[in-house]
Amino acid sequence: MEALGVTFICLAVLFGLLVLVIGAFLLRRYHLNRALGTFDASIRLPPQGWRVGVCRYTDHHLEWLSLLSLSPLPKFRFLRSSLEVDGWRAATEAERVRIQPGAIIVHLTHEGEPFDLAMRYDVYAGLSSWIEAGPVIGIGTWR
Repeated sequence: MEALGVTFICLAVLFGLLVLVIGAFLLRRYHLNRALGTFDASIRLPPQGWRVGVCRYTDHHLEWLSLLSLSPLPKFRFLRSSLEVDGWRAATEAERVRIQPGAIIVHLTHEGEPFDLAMRYDVYAGLSSWIEAGPVIGIGTWR
């Protein structure tokens, strides 16, 4: 009977830890969705595959945070003045199973390195406007 009690306590502790981890992921997701300037976006950096995450705008950077992490720090940061939009296309059948539903693929370049973001079209319109309407540093262009 004593071995059964120890087993039950171990299983209860493991279940409690699992519930806490899932709760932490859900709380992080909730806070990321409620923050201004965030949107769902999967990223693909060649030669890697798609990763699910969330992008957020800051004054000078576009930051990408992994959805499968509890870290508050972004996995990738792209300087706004070094980002260029190279166009967009519809997702292929193979890509649709790896990205969010209804997303388009946006081709971007950051300091000469190409990468792709998958996002909804209305989010793409906001991203391209944000990149083009950067802050004025001096007289003339901001780049």
